[in-house]
Amino acid sequence: MRDDPDRGVLERFVHGDRDAFESLFRQFELEVFRWALRIVRDPGTAEDVVVEAFWRAYRGRARFDWSRSFGAWMRRIATNVAKDHLRAARPRAAWAVADERIAAPAAPDSSVSEAVALAFRRLPPRLQVVATLALIEELPYTDIADALDLPVGTVKSRVFRATRALRLELSQLGIRP
Repeated sequence: MRDDPDRGVLERFVHGDRDAFESLFRQFELEVFRWALRIVRDPGTAEDVVVEAFWRAYRGRARFDWSRSFGAWMRRIATNVAKDHLRAARPRAAWAVADERIAAPAAPDSSVSEAVALAFRRLPPRLQVVATLALIEELPYTDIADALDLPVGTVKSRVFRATRALRLELSQLGIRP
């Protein structure tokens, strides 16, 4: 993670200075992109998340929390935008209904990967984000809690519930986890 910009740039940003905003965008764009990519798992969607996150940050600049770093604030905003994207992309099918492509697998390895990806997409976004960061990205619970502004206990609980839901979904797809 990059160091935070000096207080003067942040103060100018909070007061609507576009040059300060551009400076912050250039400094944090890659960090926010990498964070978003960890959550949404698609570079194109991650780019959309970055643009929307910085737009939301600019519109909400007066609410900047001076007790947190700018990078942490941007990761929180990007997480919310990513959750919105996941919510919009979430399959509408019920948990018990198996996807036709997975019901008749051609190659065992690819069908398992597809089933796991489908099971992740079917998780509610708040569980999907935590599960992706904890189970796939293997981030420490404390880092996830900080980024999502949640207590560590809540992160642990959501990982547990996500794991339980993933096991159920995979078993319904005929895969024994």
